[in-house]
Amino acid sequence: MQKRKPKTPGFFYCVGVMLGRDTYKTPKAIIPEKVKKIYASKPQGAEVIAAMEQHQAHGKTSSKWLKRRWTFLIFINLLFLLSYKFDVQLLEGALTASRFFGFHMADLNSALQITLASKKIVLNLVIGVSTVFVLWFIFGGRSFCSWVCPYHFFSELAEKIHLKLSAKGLITDNSFNRKARLVFYLLFALSALVTGYTIFEVISPTGIVSRAIIYGPTLALLWVLFILMVEIFYSRRAWCRYVCPIGLTYGFVGIFSPLKVNYNITSCFHEGDCRKICLVPHVLEWTIKNRATKVNTLLGPDCTRCGMCVDICPTDSLRFVFQGLSKVESGAASYDKN
Repeated sequence: MQKRKPKTPGFFYCVGVMLGRDTYKTPKAIIPEKVKKIYASKPQGAEVIAAMEQHQAHGKTSSKWLKRRWTFLIFINLLFLLSYKFDVQLLEGALTASRFFGFHMADLNSALQITLASKKIVLNLVIGVSTVFVLWFIFGGRSFCSWVCPYHFFSELAEKIHLKLSAKGLITDNSFNRKARLVFYLLFALSALVTGYTIFEVISPTGIVSRAIIYGPTLALLWVLFILMVEIFYSRRAWCRYVCPIGLTYGFVGIFSPLKVNYNITSCFHEGDCRKICLVPHVLEWTIKNRATKVNTLLGPDCTRCGMCVDICPTDSLRFVFQGLSKVESGAASYDKN
């Protein structure tokens, strides 16, 4: 029988996974020989533990990207506040729509909602969308979620509480079908088109928190608090994973983005720590042993480029790359053994 070609994360596969389809479980029969040899050379059992301890002892894990990301996220949102308070006209507006040094900027999902509700195409909105589209195309669409969105900051803190409570057995984490996000995406778009109102913008924690930071708190924060309580006590990152259409919109933008996270199988221990801390663990499916079909695999467009997997990886198997400029490693696996 003729062997099938190896399954690789192509365009339609990545889009399908982003929209909620199940990830592909690679049959061993179609894994290329070069990749099979790398998997076969990997340490087993106690060797894995010893090798991991050695790498961790040398400080291979860090919180470098976490610190950078939180610093940038806080800086951007404070810049909105300071520009408004001191009327310096540097960064005017809020995350849904703003002007930076006179350049119009508009959140892509908000622009879609407004266009569907008004059934008009406004010139300033087109300019704002174009500016933001180019920006997030370069840096990876869902980078917005982890590097700019103020709700993400609070949701990340809620997740830490959730994981601690879960580890103590006080709560259980409940998951939903990932296709729910596509359903909500279509519902919000259809509601704007039919009613003429941007319903999602009213309930979006991203917009609510952004406006609260700049203009002051309102009762709408009670809705945000309710969502956070759901995420702490019931379902980890429920809003971002299963409801919010913003991430899906920016995910489409990031499909062809040159900035991605690259996974190299050569020195990976497949211990799964990266998947445990990832907001969208399905993008790290290739880190499961015998799942990758290439030595180097770029993570899919649903990746938020948060860098947490890069920080936690003890062997630098996950790294940020800029396609066309960054070099990636190839070849047989090598491990330090005592």
